[in-house]
Formats: sequence, structure tokens, C-alpha cells
Amino acid sequence: QVQLVESGGGLVQAGGSLRLSCAASGRTVSTYGMGWFRQAPGKEREFVAAITWSAGITNYADSVKGRFTISKDNAKNTMYLQMNSLKPEDTAVYYCAARILRGNFYTASAYDYWGQGTQVTVSS
Repeated sequence: QVQLVESGGGLVQAGGSLRLSCAASGRTVSTYGMGWFRQAPGKEREFVAAITWSAGITNYADSVKGRFTISKDNAKNTMYLQMNSLKPEDTAVYYCAARILRGNFYTASAYDYWGQGTQVTVSS
């Protein structure tokens, strides 16, 4: 089992920045990769960014490429999402997730463990 706890959400004006953190505990040695997803009211959960735990290979959704940066600190078992130039359409609950197998990093069903989510609200 892997436990994930997100933090760092909040209210920010358009153009501002936030950094989300995801602290992992438990059997983290079994983790192949981690990712961030988000879900806005009335919409499906969508992929934001992913990173492989060992090699640090990153991938991003087109909508956040160039604005968001995913990173990790293996010593702290923590993943981050630095969000810059935020837009009102970035408003959503952001979830971190971990997957054991290689899988499709952009598909929610490929992930085995999920955090509880943290709210990000961007005002215009």
C-alpha cells in the first residue's frame, strides 16, 4: 500500500503561482511513476503531468505545457507541481496518484493509489 497526501492548494489570482506537494508513504519502493490529475465541477478527471520515480522522465498535458513543472525529491518521497501563469480554467481539485506498472501515464485507470485532492481556485 502507498499513502498519498496532497497540500499547497488555495486561491490565487490569474497570472499567479502555486506549488502543490504530494507526500508518499508506505511501500513507495514499488512505485514506477506518479502523476497529477485534476477535476473541475461537472467535468471528467483529466491528466495534468506525470513523472517516473527512478529516471525522472516527465510528461505534460498540452494545456499546461510551459506553465507547469512536475518534479520529485526521492529522499523525501515527495512529488511537486509548480504552477505558474495560472488561468481561471485551471480551477479544479488536483489529485496526485501513483502507479506500480509502466502503463499509460495519461490514463487515470493506470494508477493504483490516489490522494484525497486539494482545491485550486484561480480568480479572474
